Amino acid sequence: MLEVVELSSFYKNLDQSDQGNDSECGHFNIFKIEDLVLPKYRKASYTRRSFYKITLVSGQSMIHYTDRDIEVDGSAIVFTNPSIQYHWETISERQTGYMCIFTDTFFRKFGNIKDYSVFQSKDEAVLPLLPEQVLTYESLFEKMCTELEGNYKFKYDLLQCLLMEVIHEAQKTVPLMESPLSNSNAAERIATTFTELMERQFPIELTYQVIKFNSPAAFAAQLNIHVNHLNKALKAIKGFTTSQLINERILQEAKILLKGTNWTIAQIAFSLGFGEANHFSAFFKSMAKITAKTYRKLSKD
Repeated sequence: MLEVVELSSFYKNLDQSDQGNDSECGHFNIFKIEDLVLPKYRKASYTRRSFYKITLVSGQSMIHYTDRDIEVDGSAIVFTNPSIQYHWETISERQTGYMCIFTDTFFRKFGNIKDYSVFQSKDEAVLPLLPEQVLTYESLFEKMCTELEGNYKFKYDLLQCLLMEVIHEAQKTVPLMESPLSNSNAAERIATTFTELMERQFPIELTYQVIKFNSPAAFAAQLNIHVNHLNKALKAIKGFTTSQLINERILQEAKILLKGTNWTIAQIAFSLGFGEANHFSAFFKSMAKITAKTYRKLSKD
């Protein structure tokens, strides 16, 4: 099973005796980064958290995902979710800002938090900020700190609204995807349903977990449409064929498993729906231009 950092471990790592603020609507807490005592030498490990985190940070850092590295040099706001493994490497000694953590339950009043692209895409999860944007976010985080310490009867309702405002401020900076079709509502619905169906299969956490849909025909059958119709919709909305999207997502998960687990190649192949390990090895080499064994070795070095 892949390692998951629970809230109790998170507070222990921060040397915090206070286990945060729980209410009927879930867990919420906020910290000033400069007030935290972080261990100077931390073993690089790719883990998932059991909670969501929004970090407003100024300084130099590197966020290592299992399939890419993203540098923060200056000010940025960073969104992380429980589905994605990552390791945060602090580079500059001085780090300032705020860190807010919360559980899925805390956000449920506003719907499904996974619907917001800042929590879906790694490309949109790390947003560099201009000085005026930093001031806007600082004001919101400072208000959350104040309200959390207060005794207002409905403070958690207010905190939910402030958290929602932070997310919307970020979402406003994410470019809207323009559809290449003038009458594309149906195609967009197909593309959205396809993506949701594919992402529900991940992350893979157990060796006996096997993805069910790994071919255009399997997805088309589940969506009850012709495979050509599915391919046309995805090509129009996402710019890639069904096979390309499936293969890229399977490759991404393969890299995560090779880098983040000690599972055998055969176990990974089985979980990703390959009948034979050699079929997976051929797929990986074709897509990544490197063998699975070599990729794993390089990622461990």
